[in-house]
Amino acid sequence: MVIKKFLYLSSAIIVLVGTTSLTTVERGKTVSYPKYLEYNIPYLQKNFVAFKQAVAFRESQGKYTVVNTLGYLGKYQFGRTTLERLDIYNTSEFLQNPELQEKAFIALCKVNKWILRKDIKRSVGKTINGIIITESGILAAAHLSGAGNVKNYLRSNGTNCFSDAYGTTIKSYLKKFADYDVSNIKGDQDAKA
Repeated sequence: MVIKKFLYLSSAIIVLVGTTSLTTVERGKTVSYPKYLEYNIPYLQKNFVAFKQAVAFRESQGKYTVVNTLGYLGKYQFGRTTLERLDIYNTSEFLQNPELQEKAFIALCKVNKWILRKDIKRSVGKTINGIIITESGILAAAHLSGAGNVKNYLRSNGTNCFSDAYGTTIKSYLKKFADYDVSNIKGDQDAKA
């Protein structure tokens, strides 16, 4: 009975969408519904904050203390050698310090943007393997695989496609993290956390 009522109301709404209000009869009474309902749904813009959160969720579900089966650490799943590149040597302290993890992510983005600056200039807007290349996709892919593997992928027009130990590919990151605005990140070869 409840399903039947729902289907009836749904069909009434669909039929009457062009009117200023929707009217139906329920239990002998006329009931009106507004044509448009205003919802207060938060919308996260595709800015750098959204980019960071999307990468973090993909890497660790946003958990700062996670260490995966391969030893990658924290919210953004950093390898030890990458952390050392950013002058971070104490991994226990790193795992317990959310502020340091956020700074490390930003620093790595700056380093990767500097390393990939020519490839970003050459490749953004091109289509490789059916994916439109964007700057944010490139930075995400570099986070996954390292800037060198992204260079190889872009310069080979997608034939040299790296995948990590779990099978995640550069191609998947280029697609998943496309179209975020990462213009506030400036390339810096010496960036540190």
